[in-house]
Amino acid sequence: MENFKENKLLYTFLREKPGMALISLADQKTEWYASLLAKKIDCTYPHVVKMLAVFTSLGLIRQKNKGRKRMIALTNKGSEIAHDLESLVMHVGKL
Repeated sequence: MENFKENKLLYTFLREKPGMALISLADQKTEWYASLLAKKIDCTYPHVVKMLAVFTSLGLIRQKNKGRKRMIALTNKGSEIAHDLESLVMHVGKL
């Protein structure tokens, strides 16, 4: 297997904050933007912005401007991965 850090998907989701961010974004009742997500997952704004850039490059989220805010929504691919990740977390928690 390739180096852990070289596998962008694996390195992204096997860390706490990116996993929490993706699972949080699956909550479609909330209109997400970077500072709200940072507050939700107890993370710095610059770190969230970097995560969102990776999520965008992987095709997991789309962003659009709404006034002064840049709104974030999961793509279909992002929703599937968030659901799978949440299932994994729930399964591991029951072990």
